Amino acid sequence: MTVLTIDQGTSGTKALVVDPVDGVVAVAEVPVTPVYLPGGGVEQDPEQLLASVLEAGRLALERAGGRTVQAVALANQGETVLAWDRRTGRPLSQAIVWQDRRSEPLCTALADDKAWVAERTGLVLDPYFSAPKMAWLRANVTRGGVVTTTDTWLVQQLTGAFVTDASTASRSLLLSLDSVDWDPELTALFGLDGEELPRIVACDEIVGTTTAFGGVLPVAGLVVDQQAALLAEGCFTPGTAKCTYGTGAFLLANTGDKALRSTSGLTSSVAWRARGETPYCVDGQVYTAASAVRWLQDLGFVDTAADLDRTAASDPEGVLFVPALAGLAAPWWRPDATAALTGMTLSTRREHLVLAVLQGIAAQVAELAGLVASDLGAPLTRLRADGGLTRSRVLMQAQADLAQIPVDVYPSQHATALGAAALARLAIEPELGLEEAVPAWTPGVTFEPLWSEDRAQDHRARWRAAVDATLPQEEPHD
Repeated sequence: MTVLTIDQGTSGTKALVVDPVDGVVAVAEVPVTPVYLPGGGVEQDPEQLLASVLEAGRLALERAGGRTVQAVALANQGETVLAWDRRTGRPLSQAIVWQDRRSEPLCTALADDKAWVAERTGLVLDPYFSAPKMAWLRANVTRGGVVTTTDTWLVQQLTGAFVTDASTASRSLLLSLDSVDWDPELTALFGLDGEELPRIVACDEIVGTTTAFGGVLPVAGLVVDQQAALLAEGCFTPGTAKCTYGTGAFLLANTGDKALRSTSGLTSSVAWRARGETPYCVDGQVYTAASAVRWLQDLGFVDTAADLDRTAASDPEGVLFVPALAGLAAPWWRPDATAALTGMTLSTRREHLVLAVLQGIAAQVAELAGLVASDLGAPLTRLRADGGLTRSRVLMQAQADLAQIPVDVYPSQHATALGAAALARLAIEPELGLEEAVPAWTPGVTFEPLWSEDRAQDHRARWRAAVDATLPQEEPHD
C-alpha cells in the first residue's frame, strides 16, 4: 500500500510518497517561516502551514510519476497551537509555536500545582506544552472559535473532522496520562473549562477522507513527529531509544505499557496508540539544535550546515557552549535561561566556536541519556539517531564520546514521515502487525566512543558547571 505521508514541521513541510516495496519514491519540501518576536514569542502563519502541506503533497505526487496512493498520513509539531472558527475553518490567530515562551507568567502563577500536574499528566508545568499557550491565546488574542493544536486544524481543513491523536493529546497538559482522556480538572486549572476539545483518536484510525490531493483518499496515521520517528526506528521494546536532531534535539525512550513518572525532570507521553495498545515513552528536549546552527550561519561563522565539519576545529581549546538560545528544557525547565559561550581567549577562532556549539548540543543530549537511564533503572546501551544534523560526523562523534555509547545513524533523513506512513498502513490493512508495518533497517553509519570515560565525564562536569554559572537566579515565590 502506497502512502502520501506529510511531516509538517517547524521550519518546513516535507511530503513523501512511500511504497512498502520500493521505499521512498518521491520527496518534496516546502519551507515555512517562524517569526521570532521580542519577549520570547515564536509564531507561524497558519495559512502558510496549510499552503505548505498542500503544495508539498501535490509536488511529491507529481514527482512520483503518477503513482497511485491509497492513504494520506500526517505527522505534526506536537505543541504548536492556534485559535480558529469551527464553522468556517478560518484562523483567528497566528500559530503559537512550541518554542514560544510568552505563557511563562501563567506557569509561574500555577507553580504550587506543578507536582499535581506532573503526576496527572506525566509532563512538566512549562510553556513548551500546549495548554499554557492555549490559555495565553485566550487571555491576549481572542475568545472566539476553538483553540487547538495545529494538527486538529489541518485535519479539519483536509477532511472536516475535529480530532487529534492520542500522542499529540498527551503533549497538551490537558490529558490524564493513565486514562488517555481529557481531564476536566486540568482544563479548569488552565482556565480552559468549557472549551470544545477534539475527539482523541488512535494513530492507526481512519479519521476521514480528503480530495485535496486528487481523488478521494482516507486520512490516517496521525501522530506527533518525535513519536513517529521512535516508531520508524524500531524502538518497540522498553529501553530502546532514539534522538532526532532537527530544529531541536529530542531524545525518546520506549517504556512499554507503563506510563512512568520521571524522577529526573524528564516527561512521559503516549508513544502511539495502535492495534489496541498504548505504549508510552519518556523524553527529554534540547530546544535549539539546528536552530543553533542557523544562529551560527546568521553570525557568518558558517555558510550552510554542510560547512560544519569543514569548519569545526579538532579541539575547542577550552571553549564551552550552553545551547539555551530558547531557554533550557529537561531537567532544568528554565525558560529564562540564556545561551553562553565560555572559556574564550584572544586565540579563540570561529572554528573553536563551531566545535563548541556542536559539543554543547551533544553534551545536553548526553545529560538526557543519563537521566533516561536513571528513570528506566538501566543504562542505555545504544542510541539511534535521525534528522538533518546527523549528516555532521563531528556532532555524531561528539555524541558517542560524551554519552559513552554507540550511536546508530538511521539511513534515511525521513524517519518522522516513515513512522506516520507505517501507522497509515496499519489503518488500511487491518491484518498487518505493528512490526510488519515498519521496514527493518541497518545503520547508515555507527559512531563508537573514542574518548575515555574519564575524559567524557570531565567534559560533562565542566559543561554542567557552565550551565549552573549562566542560570539566572530564581526569585523566591511568595
